Amino acid sequence: MEKVIYDVLLVVMLIVSVFIIVAIFMQPSKQDGAADAFSGGTGELFERRKARGFEAVMQRFTAVMIGLWLVIGFALVVLSTR
Repeated sequence: MEKVIYDVLLVVMLIVSVFIIVAIFMQPSKQDGAADAFSGGTGELFERRKARGFEAVMQRFTAVMIGLWLVIGFALVVLSTR
């Protein structure tokens, strides 16, 4: 029975991993251009912007998926030690 649960959790973890990758790639870029990479973008360094709309939804979705991934990972560790 534990083997079946372990296999199901492993498959769910792989699916959640794919969702995390897709969610990270779908998030909007934080930089305005390539020049900010070289100049450091110090103008926006201390500026506090609150995420709104699609950006906020993607940040929350990514955080939930990462939390779920960690919980599944811990469950897999516990099951593998038995």
